[in-house]
Amino acid sequence: MSRIGKQPIQLPQGVSIEVQTGKVKVKGPKGELVVPVDPDLKVVVEDNVVRVTRPTDSRRHKSLHGLTRTLIANAVEGVSKGFVKELEIKGIGYRAKLAGKNIELNIGFSHPVVVEPPEGITFEVPEPTKLRVSGIDKQLVGQVAANIRAIRPPDAYHGKGIRYAGEVLRLKPGKAGTTK
Repeated sequence: MSRIGKQPIQLPQGVSIEVQTGKVKVKGPKGELVVPVDPDLKVVVEDNVVRVTRPTDSRRHKSLHGLTRTLIANAVEGVSKGFVKELEIKGIGYRAKLAGKNIELNIGFSHPVVVEPPEGITFEVPEPTKLRVSGIDKQLVGQVAANIRAIRPPDAYHGKGIRYAGEVLRLKPGKAGTTK
């Protein structure tokens, strides 16, 4: 049995789940998400506890068991609490500012870079060198944060660029210099 797949999912207050063929709808105070589920797997909701079971121990069912349980658990957490990814901007003159819903990044290019949030994502700029990406879909929040980081990834020699909050970089040494 899958260690992750056999764990039950507790439903917090205000979260409801509707199981349909091929999908599970999760509704909560922050919104609604739809999780695709393989038709072979069985999702059961009883007494505010969700359980995912598989019909056989075939390789395919084993691989989908833990995945499906985790996707449903992430959807439950997303509609109740939400997800946040924080980014830091390092470098002289590098900064971000909010322009309506979009963020405008000044990160060493000849022009400011404007990033528009997809549906369900919000940006916050608590300081000019800090960014916060938030939403209810864990995968989408992580992807948007990765796309922003990819605009100017951290430099290996000076550390300038956009990085995740708390990300540790190992800087390379510069030229060693010659001795005569």
